[in-house]
Amino acid sequence: MSLDERLDQIVSRHSELSDLMSRGEMTDSDVFVRMSKEFAELDPVVACIGELRAAQNEAGDLAGLIADPDSDDEMRSMAQAEFHEFTQRVREIEKKLQIMLLPRDEADDKNAILEVRAGTGGDEAALFAADLLRMYQRYADKHGWKFEIMSVADTGIGGIKDASVEISGRGVFARLKYESGVHRVQRVPETESGGRIHTSAATVAVLPEAEEVDVQIEDKDLRIDTYRAQGAGGQHVNTTDSAVRITHLPTGIVVQQQDEKSQHKNRAKALKILRARIYDAEREAQANARAEDRKNQVGSGDRSERIRTYNFPQGRVSDHRINLTIHKLDKVLEGEALDEIVDALTSEDQARKLAEVT
Repeated sequence: MSLDERLDQIVSRHSELSDLMSRGEMTDSDVFVRMSKEFAELDPVVACIGELRAAQNEAGDLAGLIADPDSDDEMRSMAQAEFHEFTQRVREIEKKLQIMLLPRDEADDKNAILEVRAGTGGDEAALFAADLLRMYQRYADKHGWKFEIMSVADTGIGGIKDASVEISGRGVFARLKYESGVHRVQRVPETESGGRIHTSAATVAVLPEAEEVDVQIEDKDLRIDTYRAQGAGGQHVNTTDSAVRITHLPTGIVVQQQDEKSQHKNRAKALKILRARIYDAEREAQANARAEDRKNQVGSGDRSERIRTYNFPQGRVSDHRINLTIHKLDKVLEGEALDEIVDALTSEDQARKLAEVT
């Protein structure tokens, strides 16, 4: 099927959906919701198709003017200059449309569970993990997303051992999915009297938040243990067994929650994280089953992959997957310049996918 034929089909489907929804005869609310979602997804594509066809028509009219023997030299020269502009415009819109028509990751529109864990480097690694968590909170604020801490284990000196947060909003997973992997920091710790640069690391995992329709969890597959929540140093922070540990027996995945005083709330949070981890594991298994080398993909989500280095003495951030370095360390950690890295990763991913389908 040619591109023009595919575009005709999209415009026809968009018109059909508009007609069906405007009749007011639909009684099944679920069907109406699905149609509304499909219509909303097609809307920007159809608008882009309109731009393309307008530019193609302009280019066609100009080509006719250039070929017309009755056109004078001045008119032909002006038409040739405009024709060049419109043919360039057509190529740009066609590329934009091809990107819009690429197969979408079904999880792109989902919210995300983001987990940060201190890695090698002791206290310095825990401080860096806290820096990363603040970076993502500021990034979420910049985009108007909701940032909710689900659990956090702090060190008592400003660092964190690990933390889980839920980030909700439009296109959250699509923007954050490239953050999974090992983040490395190079800086002089405040406690270092000799001025030596230390290297520490933290691991980030970004999981698409799964709905119940995405992952079915049977009660018989769960082992749920309750215990008293503990604070720093191991002391009990309350007198009831409010903390929850859930083990998913088929996969061996274990999730613990103790931040809430209510056992019920801890259980609900733990189940949400468990569902996201199972969904992520299923997606990973499906991706590995496909005949493509995931190590060559941007955003493969490999937790062991060293993806980025934050070098404080040089004020730079380097993303090793696309050999990108920007000297805006402070702005990246403030969440302001992180989009520059995410946009570059997205473009690289789109270019790879385009090369596969063309």
